[in-house]
Amino acid sequence: MEQIQTNSRKKGNEGEEIAIEYLKSLGYKIVKQNFHFGKVGEIDIICRDGNTLVFVEVKFRKSDIYGSAIDGMTKSQIISIRKVAEGYLYINKITDIECRFDFIGIDLIDGKPKITYLKNAF
Repeated sequence: MEQIQTNSRKKGNEGEEIAIEYLKSLGYKIVKQNFHFGKVGEIDIICRDGNTLVFVEVKFRKSDIYGSAIDGMTKSQIISIRKVAEGYLYINKITDIECRFDFIGIDLIDGKPKITYLKNAF
């Protein structure tokens, strides 16, 4: 089981690094990566788009055997991400700020990443 988690985390890190470079190319400032809120869950990337705090979920697929990266998003994950975002705001005493939830799907096609970016995804 540990080997599977290690491989999954390695793949996740690879996808997140691609996503971070993409977000930086758009002028976003990365605030935090892999923010955990207890057992509630994790947010992959927290960044700023101007004055907006953006919580970003990243899905990375090396093959389409389980569908595209965008197919990997579930309703329960969305609920968890929202709760983790509330936790982040609470812990950091952040109030009165515009927030947004974005999604980045990365599908490896012929060895090259194809990025799907959805602003205000959920």
